[in-house]
Amino acid sequence: MADDNRTAKLTIDGQDFDLPIHSPTAGPDVLDIRKLYGQAGVFTYDPGFTSTASCDSTITFIDGQKGELLHRGYPIDQLASQSHYLEVCYLLLYGELPSAAQLADFEDRVTHHTMLHEQMVYFFRGFRRDAHPMAIMVGVVGAMAAFYHDSTDINDPWQREVASIRLIAKMPTIAAWAYKYSVGQPFVYPRNDLTYAENFLHMCFSVPAAEYKVNPILSRAMDRIFMLHADHEQNASTSTVRLASSSGANPFACIAAGIACLWGPAHGGANQACLEMLKEIGTPDQIPEYIERAKDKNDPFRLMGFGHRVYKNFDPRAKVMKESADEVLELLGIENNPLLQTAKELEKQALEDDYFVEKKLFPNVDFYSGIILEAMGFPTAMFTPIFALSRTVGWVSQWKEQLADPQLKIGRPRQLYLGETARDYVSIDNR
Repeated sequence: MADDNRTAKLTIDGQDFDLPIHSPTAGPDVLDIRKLYGQAGVFTYDPGFTSTASCDSTITFIDGQKGELLHRGYPIDQLASQSHYLEVCYLLLYGELPSAAQLADFEDRVTHHTMLHEQMVYFFRGFRRDAHPMAIMVGVVGAMAAFYHDSTDINDPWQREVASIRLIAKMPTIAAWAYKYSVGQPFVYPRNDLTYAENFLHMCFSVPAAEYKVNPILSRAMDRIFMLHADHEQNASTSTVRLASSSGANPFACIAAGIACLWGPAHGGANQACLEMLKEIGTPDQIPEYIERAKDKNDPFRLMGFGHRVYKNFDPRAKVMKESADEVLELLGIENNPLLQTAKELEKQALEDDYFVEKKLFPNVDFYSGIILEAMGFPTAMFTPIFALSRTVGWVSQWKEQLADPQLKIGRPRQLYLGETARDYVSIDNR
């Protein structure tokens, strides 16, 4: 954290207080208010913490105005076009791109930790058949602390490393088994001869009765989905992981907390919401009506998957995801899928509409990832679990960074209390 000794003056009731100003390597300057309560006896008020930096970090940087997403300084579009998911995992975890030997070692460690403890099979079977896959993932990931006692000591650097590898390696197996359980098919075990994305697709779609070969176009698209969702700065689920971690909770509990937060429709359910919107629209001929409704401020309908809360001009991940979506749809075709036909026509009409162009409401990464997952045959209930699988490396990287921070304190937000002041208890006979 750069600091050029600048200060800002805050005046309260005629008394002046100096607040240090910190200059980051990128992004806006930050006022340091850590001593404000002790000196001035006041808190700051920031619902949602949208104007508050809760930590310093070197992992991911977003500039929403420029449409920029950097992982350790590397632009996401360069990583998506030239790299692959496990290399990005290494970058996020360790801060630099790996050498060939380092990458081979890392991929080998991940590949050989994909198996789950066999007794966890019975844990899956304790859920109802119609349980949502996210409910299963929250429970199973949290339960990993009961199966892997040798990687729960957060004060041991080696145990932190083992837990990190285990979480990244086993999350595809957990997600795939949650899917298999929901559709009543037998679990498929991971294979060491497949890549990370190939393994996930094989565990989801292969069955004992027939051989399943993973198409390279589909595995590449899956790998890109993983990569483009790997980390996204201090979002709600990442902040949840950090808050849980600040208490000293074990890594599996922290990541389970992140999964629970991601489950919320305002966060991880965006691509699922896109598909549900397309189902509501129904057919391509209904699109003009819904576009007009989206323009009407008095109509509650909104086009899901267009625009982004953070990216004000364009989503840098969307261009790469669109390329994969086009490749997948060309491979699989959309002739017999009205939903995908509607998606492609909606994309075309929205990109040509002056209203959406003027307001920069372009299709975002959720729109295209939803199309890809639908085309591959995933039910919408699996969209958020796949997001959780992808984001695990980001959560783990943030968790590791926080534990190494000498300024680590247990999270304790303050409040603006507007309730009753002290009053005496009244017995029930006198109420």
